[in-house]
Amino acid sequence: MKSEDVPQDKALFGEWHEICYALDRDGNYVLAPSAGWDPANVANLQAWEAIAEDIGRAMKAVWAGEASPLAFHLARCQMDVGLLASYVQLARWRVKRHLRPKVYARLKPDLRERYARVFDVTAETLDSLPDKPEIPVTLEDDDKD
Repeated sequence: MKSEDVPQDKALFGEWHEICYALDRDGNYVLAPSAGWDPANVANLQAWEAIAEDIGRAMKAVWAGEASPLAFHLARCQMDVGLLASYVQLARWRVKRHLRPKVYARLKPDLRERYARVFDVTAETLDSLPDKPEIPVTLEDDDKD
């Protein structure tokens, strides 16, 4: 594709641009910024919506008392038990055990702090959940006349 043909459709990136390879006037490959491409934007938005559904399921489990708030944060950060265990330097079985509300309620403050650091929240807000799942992207329709 030529550098002037690089798609510039409104995208999920906001102010950021994706870098594509394109041909310049002399036939050489150059890096060309792209604001986005509609088919890729739709696919990315669908992926984010699936992530939001996972977050919603985790939130319902926490509200129903079936899981600890760690389940919500795992879904929010797109992590699994093994990855979280490696970040907090605990055995996977211990992290999995901490997903049970009664066990989580008895966690020591220093362990809660370790979890909070991994999830980039304070230990005090580790237990709080938003009202609804939020995804960090939206696809704004642009009037194309």
